[in-house]
Amino acid sequence: MLGSSHPIVVQSMTDTPTADVDATVRQTIELVEAGSELVRWTINDDAAAKGAIESISRLRALGVATPIVGDFHFNGHELLTRHDALAKLLDKYRVNPGNVGRAAAKDDNFAAIIRVAIKYGKAVRIGVNWGSLDRDLLTDLMQKNARLLKPRTMKDVVADAMVESAVSSAAYAVALGLSREKIILSAKLSVLQDTIEVYQRLAAVCEYPLHLGLTEAGAGHKGITASAAALSILLQQGIGDTIRVSLTPEPGVARSCEVEVCQDLLQSMGFRYFFPNITSCPGCGRTRSAEFQNLAHDIRTYVVTRMPDWRKKYPGVETLNIAVMGCVVNGPGESAHADIGISLPGTSEDPSAQVYVDGKKTGILKGARIKEEFIALLEDYISRRFSK
Repeated sequence: MLGSSHPIVVQSMTDTPTADVDATVRQTIELVEAGSELVRWTINDDAAAKGAIESISRLRALGVATPIVGDFHFNGHELLTRHDALAKLLDKYRVNPGNVGRAAAKDDNFAAIIRVAIKYGKAVRIGVNWGSLDRDLLTDLMQKNARLLKPRTMKDVVADAMVESAVSSAAYAVALGLSREKIILSAKLSVLQDTIEVYQRLAAVCEYPLHLGLTEAGAGHKGITASAAALSILLQQGIGDTIRVSLTPEPGVARSCEVEVCQDLLQSMGFRYFFPNITSCPGCGRTRSAEFQNLAHDIRTYVVTRMPDWRKKYPGVETLNIAVMGCVVNGPGESAHADIGISLPGTSEDPSAQVYVDGKKTGILKGARIKEEFIALLEDYISRRFSK
């Protein structure tokens, strides 16, 4: 469920050729296991349509119930009408009003997709992108703008076109008979400030659930930082019901990275919780760098490894707060604020690690097995607090 008081939904998209069933199923499972709650597939030709049909059947046979979204451009009206099984099996269709056709064909092609959605009770995301904006609409608005005594900037006209494309397309879908509850809108740009402005304007003129994303965000830290900045501002303003962080794939980096970024963003803002929060300091000249860094890394790795089992056995464990701190400046305080925490000594300080549970100092760990002993304490705490 999207919108209203429902939690903000994390979604992602495969980058496999959908005709390659094995690869698509494998990557979809990877994304689902990472926490993606919607997965989108490119469906661009008959081979992809047939691959999608088989892939969905395989996933359902494996017990994977995560909704699958078909991403259609240019020929979605043909593929959905030609492949009836595809239309039935997909949970949602994504249509871009900027490339369903030109002139009269645009409305006919769009209407064909909407009628299929109505027939099978499917949701539709009307996704506007500034890289593939409706050229007829944009040209019309630019011509009108040129006749004004004080023409607006090109940036403003593009923003107008994006909002109008999304809202007018939704109105047309409703006029065709699609329920308002089946419509999601998005209006994606690759410039951070422009993305924020367009979504603010879109939210002000409609009540449809909105899918947020910074399109073509880029790779690595740049893509993560830009996406987090744009989405966090909008989410803080109450705008957005589902999100995706669209990262350029990097060699050796799992596709599921974009799911993890979404989860980290929502958890950092306090909207949802997916993993126990681990507070750890950046280290400084006071910390025993190797010892502290290794402990922080090992605890983080241990938590990630144990979460699949913890999540089944201990409902609510994702709200746990753990502190792994490096010296006595902020260590005891942060550990006391956490549910359970450990504060290592600084380089020149007494070689003992203080442990805090529920705000109280409960003991001191020393020697070569600090990590193992703290993990045992952590397991015991989780068992006592979160057992069903």
